[in-house]
Amino acid sequence: MSTPTVDSSVRPLSIVSGPPLDEEPGLGTLTMPGFLREVTALYGEREALVFHTEDGVVRWTYAELWERAVEVAQALRAAGIGKDGRVGVLMTNRPEWISAVFGTSLAGGVAVTLSTFSTPAELDHLIGVSEISVLLFDRQILQTDFSSVLTDLEPQLTSVDPGSLRSAKYPFLRHLAMVGGGENGPSGIETWDIFLARGASEPRDLIEATAITTKPSDTAVIFFSSGSTSKPKGILSAHRGVAIQLWRFRQLYHFGPDDNIRCWSANGFFWSGNFAMALGNTLSSGGSLVLQRTFDPVEALDLIETEKVNFPFAWPHQWAQFESAPNWGTADLSSLRFVDHRTPVARHPSVTADWIEPGYAYGNTETFTISSIFPADTTEEEAGGSSGTPLPGVTFKVVDTLTGDTLPLGGRGEICVKGPTLMLGYLGTPLSETVDDEGFFPTGDGGYLDDAGRLFWEGRLTDIIKTGGANVSPQEVDEVLVSHPGVKVTRTVGLPHETLGEVVVACIVPHVGADLDAEGIRAFVKRQLASYKVPREVVFFDESDIKLTGSAKIKTNDIKALAAEKLA
Repeated sequence: MSTPTVDSSVRPLSIVSGPPLDEEPGLGTLTMPGFLREVTALYGEREALVFHTEDGVVRWTYAELWERAVEVAQALRAAGIGKDGRVGVLMTNRPEWISAVFGTSLAGGVAVTLSTFSTPAELDHLIGVSEISVLLFDRQILQTDFSSVLTDLEPQLTSVDPGSLRSAKYPFLRHLAMVGGGENGPSGIETWDIFLARGASEPRDLIEATAITTKPSDTAVIFFSSGSTSKPKGILSAHRGVAIQLWRFRQLYHFGPDDNIRCWSANGFFWSGNFAMALGNTLSSGGSLVLQRTFDPVEALDLIETEKVNFPFAWPHQWAQFESAPNWGTADLSSLRFVDHRTPVARHPSVTADWIEPGYAYGNTETFTISSIFPADTTEEEAGGSSGTPLPGVTFKVVDTLTGDTLPLGGRGEICVKGPTLMLGYLGTPLSETVDDEGFFPTGDGGYLDDAGRLFWEGRLTDIIKTGGANVSPQEVDEVLVSHPGVKVTRTVGLPHETLGEVVVACIVPHVGADLDAEGIRAFVKRQLASYKVPREVVFFDESDIKLTGSAKIKTNDIKALAAEKLA
């Protein structure tokens, strides 16, 4: 990838640009229908996905994935979805999630991806603010029956025939269809087979024409921010931005058809990063998705062995659970090839790993994942502790948080970004009210740029801990803590203090069986960080105490309240 351009003057400013977008190799059609059509043409009879169920194993080729997406599109057209109609998709990682999201785009609609971690109150907010007309959902996810949740939220939703829903609470919602849960559903909710049968009489050529006329500038999807500090915000992304990210990861990972990528992931595709990095990366390179509905380490290890997975995509806390699984020692994971040598799974005796994942990166849901990164096999020396360099078409600047003025190169302030994958805006808020006069999106993240064009992310500005007149980045402390062999999950926060303003508090979930104590943790951190960054307090939690967001982040406000309560 080309060297980034640093905007130089008499005194260089903190402005860095990536190469022009038209110099980026490997980009295909820049719409979601175009992406699916193109990968189908390239890889038609290759396996696109595999899904293990209690009733057997489901395998779809690329050609079958296209056909299943067309079926959903026809059913949605029959349900009244046309140009820009919004379709909620509330499912785990299963074949129907993929066909539903791409099928929505084939029908001309906008897919609204909803977190399966949502509480009833959160789901109420998501349905209301997104103004969906159709909701396609997974009936049973772990212990949650979403048909019952929906009935409790609005009894009127299931009191009439499908397609005739009327609700003052959700005035746009007209249709509910569920996958799983048997042949019969509650009144007012169609089963998946009956829903698909609706579209049998819809002309296929109408779906084809809609797909062809979709424009890169049209709205493609609405993903929600993780909501670690507030209610999730609905983020509208254009086909162009989504498709760019779906295509570009195969270049960054150096993947191609000859690699026969088999990607396992149990992280929800409703998180934009997993959608682009796992799903997009795999399909654009002709690979197969090994789907797991919800994460279970024993089942995951079995899937990796059975399906000869070579590219696992997991969160750090999931890697940690692998080592604690009872079948860890007996699993044959020798098929794993594209696994970062620094992850716990690389320590398995059957794994030989010298690969480095593109992990030096920065992005936001507002830019539909990454905007800076280093490609696979970038050394730690080259990355230099940074979050990569800007991708093609992307420009960063760092501004003073008080004045908004661009800082001199190296100055610490707020990271601002603009580029081809930047959102169209938040639900209810036009983009013009979100970006500055130059079109930059203020991310709310703190960091700086160096003279090599590298971005250094230092954490959320609102999370920066101000203790005794010094600023402490929670991210920096967490990176040290998570390297401790007994630490499974960690989140560093600041709590009020009479004289220091705030004190650094480490909130830790230990590994099962780990013997940790506060003094040992502080000593471990003190060996690597300055004394003012060492947590004054260390609070231990059980994993059940802490609620994670859909993208495996700990809710900041929740953990602060829990820590304050324990310390009190």
